[in-house]
Amino acid sequence: MSKNHAKISIEGKTIELPVRKGTLGADVVEISSYYKQTGTFTYDPGFTSTASCESRITFIDGDKGVLLYRGYPIDELAEKGDFLETCYLLLYGELPTKTQKEDFDYRVQHHTMVHEQFSRFFHGFRRDAHPMAIMLAALGAMSAFYHDSIDITDPHQRMVASIRLIAKVPTLAAMAYKYSVGQPFVYPLNSLNYAENFLRMCFAVPCEEYKVNPVLAKAMDTIFTLHADHEQNASTSTVRLAGSSGANPFACIAAGVACLWGPAHGGANEACLKMLEEIGSVERIPEFIARAKDKDDPFRLMGFGHRVYKNYDPRARIMQQTCHAVLKELGIKDDPLLDIAMELERIALHDEYFIEKKLYPNVDFYSGITLKALGFPSSMFTVLFALARSVGWIAQWKEMVEDPAQKIGRPRQLYTGATERHYVPVKNRK
Repeated sequence: MSKNHAKISIEGKTIELPVRKGTLGADVVEISSYYKQTGTFTYDPGFTSTASCESRITFIDGDKGVLLYRGYPIDELAEKGDFLETCYLLLYGELPTKTQKEDFDYRVQHHTMVHEQFSRFFHGFRRDAHPMAIMLAALGAMSAFYHDSIDITDPHQRMVASIRLIAKVPTLAAMAYKYSVGQPFVYPLNSLNYAENFLRMCFAVPCEEYKVNPVLAKAMDTIFTLHADHEQNASTSTVRLAGSSGANPFACIAAGVACLWGPAHGGANEACLKMLEEIGSVERIPEFIARAKDKDDPFRLMGFGHRVYKNYDPRARIMQQTCHAVLKELGIKDDPLLDIAMELERIALHDEYFIEKKLYPNVDFYSGITLKALGFPSSMFTVLFALARSVGWIAQWKEMVEDPAQKIGRPRQLYTGATERHYVPVKNRK
C-alpha cells in the first residue's frame, strides 16, 4: 500500500483506492468507486468495518476507553459542565461563552411546553401502554403540530426544530411516565433548569409542593450528559439513514427512538437490573459467574463488555460515582443490588477470564441502579436514554443535512436466493 492509496487485486485486475486520514482514529479506505472499477461490492454485516459518513461530532477509541464530544473528554464535560452546555457543544461545535450559554438556556427553557392538544393525543393510548410506544408516536406526531420547522432546506427552520426537540422531548417523556402511572400531567416551570424541570414534571403531584433535590437533579443531568451521543451507533445511523431521504427532523428522531427500543441497544440497563435481581445475593455470584463462563449455558452477564469499548467504559466510572452519591443522599446504605454490582465489578476487574475477553463494566452496569433509586420504573429506562440521546441525534442529523457529500442511503447486498425462474400456473405445479 502506498502512502495515500490502497491497492486491491481482484480477478487479475489491480485498482488503487484513496486512503483518507481523520484527525483521530483509523485511516479509511474510500470505496465509493469500488463497484464502478471492479463490478463487485464489499460485504460487511453490521457495517462494523465501514465508515458511513464523515463527522466532526463524537470520537470513540474503544481500545483505549476514550469518548470525546467535539474533542472534549466525556468525564470533564460530565463533572465540570451541565447537559445544556453539552447540547450547545454538540450542535454548534464549541463550548458557549457565558452570554451564549445564558441565551441558549433561555431558549430551551422557554420552549418546553407542548401544544395543549397533545394531552388528548396521549389519552388515545391504553392506560398500560409502554412509555416507549407512546414516545415513538409522540415524536412522530410533532411534525403534525409544528409545521413551521420541517423545511430541512431552511437553516433557520433546522435550528428551530433542533431547539424544539431538545426542549420538548423531556416534557413528552414526563407525560408518557405520568400517563403510565395514572397521574395528571405536570406543566414545565421556566424557573428550573433542565434536569430539575424534568424531575418535577415526573414526580410532582397537584396535591402537595414538590422541592427538587439538587443532588438528584445533578445525577439526572450527569446521566443525560453521559448518554448525549455515542458516534455512529445503531439508532444514530438510523436517524442519519432516515434523514438522507429528506424526511423531516421529527420523523427522523422518531426513527431513532424505534431503533433504540431494541433490547440489544437502549434496553441494556434494564436488562442489567433484571440480571442483578435474578442473582439475588452476593452468595450466589459464583454460581452465575460459572454459568457466564460455560459456553453451553445461554446465560449472559449484562453490563459487561461493549460492542465498541475493549477497555473500561469511560462513562462507567462517572456513573459509579453518581450512583453512590444518589444512594447516599437517599439514605440507602445497604442496597443488595449495589452489593452484588460492586462484587461483580471486583471480580470482572481481577478475574483472568474477564480480563482476557476484555469484559469490563460499562455505563449500563450502574445506570439501572441509579435510575431505580431516583424512582423510575424499569419501563422508563429506555425513555430516559432516548431523552438524552435526542441531542446527539439532532446534531448528527443537522450535520448530515448540511454535508454536501451526503447521498440517500442505499446499502447493497450479497444475494443468495433463487436464480431467475418462470411462473407456472397453479394447476401445473407439483
